[in-house]
Amino acid sequence: MQNYKIYAFADEASPNIDGQIKAMARNGLHGLEIRGVDGTNISDITLQKAKEVKKKIDDNGLCVWSIGSPIGKIGIKDDFSAHLDKLKHTLEVAEILGAQNIRMFSFYIPKGENGDDYSQAVLERVGKMLEAAKPYGINLCHENEKGIYGDTDYRCEILHKAFPSLLGVFDPANFVQCGVDTLEAWQILKPYTHYLHIKDAKKSGFVVPAGAGNGNLKAIITDYVKNGGKHFTIEPHLAVFDGFKNLENGEEPSEFMYENNDVAFDTACNALKKILKGI
Repeated sequence: MQNYKIYAFADEASPNIDGQIKAMARNGLHGLEIRGVDGTNISDITLQKAKEVKKKIDDNGLCVWSIGSPIGKIGIKDDFSAHLDKLKHTLEVAEILGAQNIRMFSFYIPKGENGDDYSQAVLERVGKMLEAAKPYGINLCHENEKGIYGDTDYRCEILHKAFPSLLGVFDPANFVQCGVDTLEAWQILKPYTHYLHIKDAKKSGFVVPAGAGNGNLKAIITDYVKNGGKHFTIEPHLAVFDGFKNLENGEEPSEFMYENNDVAFDTACNALKKILKGI
């Protein structure tokens, strides 16, 4: 396990940075893909707050691998100038935290419309985002996500071919929820994939621990590792009895529902470790 670098969205264990540090420590993780800090989205914290968070993380021997930002999670027809300013602030936060990467998206497509019709508009915006990131030397990493332009493998490939500097975050569960075959998607996108989001889902859309769904995680992780990949971010999204179940569609099998956030988080971590040990 020592060659792998495992990070997590630890805000799923605790909204507070102190609780997140405890969750990472007890699971032996390397650090964070940081998304929420003390109840505030990472892209909205002040630079002073970022310095305080950095000190706590450093003091505990951890790191920030990536900023789990919401950049690109606006409608393709929404105002972009203010969003670009948000990206610039996020880049400053990332620089303070020592993050190498910022996770981002490729804009929501109007419901019922074809994403292909918005290719040019998306490419223009992504190009401006990459230009803004250049002076910082921080990678922008596109994640496939439900409802955005890049929710299919072939549109993700369009983005990566257009922008060689745009790296990829491969999320199997999101592809399952979009009806995309994850093994086919992996063959197309693995040349562009910088790291994996460890999240699995049933065909119904219900999120389950890695290896328990239809995302073909073991096969994808095995191939990723075989080709030199070693960076993983755990994104549990597992159902807690009363809290999370209304956020995901589909079946709610009792064996995949957990008594609290800590148990759900630890289960997600153990599921990935089990797969890695079997490789």
